[in-house]
Amino acid sequence: MADVRSLPVPDGLEGERVDAALARLFGLSRSRAADIIAAGDVLLDGRTVAKSDRVHGGGWLEVTLPPPPAPPRPVAEPVPGMTILYEDDDIVVVAKPVGVAAHPTTGWTGPTVLGGLLGAGHTVATSGAAERQGIVHRLDANTTGAMVVAKSEVAYSRLKRAFKERRIDKRYHALVQGHPDPFRGTVDAPIDRHPSGDGRFAVVAGGRPSVTHYDTLEAFRAASLLEIDLETGRTHQIRVHMAAIRHPCVGDLLYGADPTLSERLGVRRQWLHAIRLGFEHPTTGEQMEFEAPYPDDLARSLELVAAES
Repeated sequence: MADVRSLPVPDGLEGERVDAALARLFGLSRSRAADIIAAGDVLLDGRTVAKSDRVHGGGWLEVTLPPPPAPPRPVAEPVPGMTILYEDDDIVVVAKPVGVAAHPTTGWTGPTVLGGLLGAGHTVATSGAAERQGIVHRLDANTTGAMVVAKSEVAYSRLKRAFKERRIDKRYHALVQGHPDPFRGTVDAPIDRHPSGDGRFAVVAGGRPSVTHYDTLEAFRAASLLEIDLETGRTHQIRVHMAAIRHPCVGDLLYGADPTLSERLGVRRQWLHAIRLGFEHPTTGEQMEFEAPYPDDLARSLELVAAES
């Protein structure tokens, strides 16, 4: 059922675009606010508006908010290229291929790790929201590598706690443009959603604390291969921090990568891979470590950049 809201425009929003004002008032993304405006569901002083119109303090807003979408459900279907690195009664560790999300989300219609496991006959923990049962951490859809999923309830709760308490060793390899200076360092900069509301994240004052350690493994003429250790696990953290120090991941056009270099190396996505994952087994206490080999596209591009040097 639609939710109709009527309220005055706060003085603090004087002069803001309508879409930006709606986003701030109702906690919407700018694109979602624009959709509501385009549908004619926003009146300002009794008149329909365009998203670029400006609001004025004390103006009267009438907004018809659509009902929230139903949460997405996992589709149980095998995922080509997803391999099992380890499995027991409590956990399953996979090597996630490119183009696969961790779990279903609104707007994502592609394959997921959760759906792939269910489609291949694996059981997962039932804890958590239905669309992400068993999921204790995530990788971006176009980031490949090692990922653990909980199969038992005790594994789910203990792994979630271990990730929250930063007791998980997560190592990534990233091919970034240029040569970071210093070759080994730490980026300690808060991250939040980009002010543009376009789905990106950015270093933002007052954002969530985010810490990334990096070490150069090999420097090529046009790029550097880094090993990255995360203290925190923010969305797009590595991509944002590398872009913030002006060394974006090769192929990461969303965060300012050079399209010419990406094309030359045949990289169609961010060159970022979760190479190793280490943690204490949630029930046996055994220290475990898993390594996911580079997928073919990243291995080929690494050979190309090395050949250029």
